[in-house]
Amino acid sequence: MNELSWSAIKRLVHERARGCCEYCQTSEDNSGQTMQVDHIDPSGDDVLNNLCLACWNCNNHKHKATVVLDSDTGEGVPLFNPRTQIWHEHFEWTDGAARVRGLTPVGRATVARLKMNRPPIVVARMRWAAGGHHPPK
Repeated sequence: MNELSWSAIKRLVHERARGCCEYCQTSEDNSGQTMQVDHIDPSGDDVLNNLCLACWNCNNHKHKATVVLDSDTGEGVPLFNPRTQIWHEHFEWTDGAARVRGLTPVGRATVARLKMNRPPIVVARMRWAAGGHHPPK
């Protein structure tokens, strides 16, 4: 079987995500920042089912974490997995699509660990939403 080159894998990951961070939904077109390919399971392989597109903020705050504490329950829960879970089942937009709110233990823990509501990104989302460019469809 032919293995894909890393550049082909990155292109497929980017296309599949439609240029948006698969954690916080930030659009590369809005942010002007190049998205990164993240290993969902850092100890896993470079296979498409273990890769997602992530903004710099989410990728760096996630680091190697796979399980974190949910602030409501104090229980360890896995971080959101964009390959096996549906974003809208774990998150919702609030404050005119400026903030991400976790709906489930996985969602809450992911929002907290990845610092999805840092003040600068909240301001940026408000501006993108006002211009009709956010949230992504």
